[in-house]
Amino acid sequence: MKGSKGYYSGTRSLLRKPIRAKGKPKISKLLHEYAAGDEVIIKMDSSTQKSMPHKRFHGKIGQIVEKRGRGYVISVPQGEARKTIIIRSEHMEPYTGQ
Repeated sequence: MKGSKGYYSGTRSLLRKPIRAKGKPKISKLLHEYAAGDEVIIKMDSSTQKSMPHKRFHGKIGQIVEKRGRGYVISVPQGEARKTIIIRSEHMEPYTGQ
């Protein structure tokens, strides 16, 4: 039997949360407002499946282009190209730089 190649295949460790972090996301994470031009880290939150990005974008740093409805349009570099994805604030956290 051949292996499945679904949307979330190979994400067992990627979507696993620590035992004390399980459950609903914190309200402060949901209410955080981002402005156009802000840099964010894409971190998939497995407790919210709606508007979850593809696994290839997990851990990448992107730049917010605009707010669209409840989500944000983010430009993410992928190799030589720049991809545009739409995700909600549950799957992002602010990037402070180094």
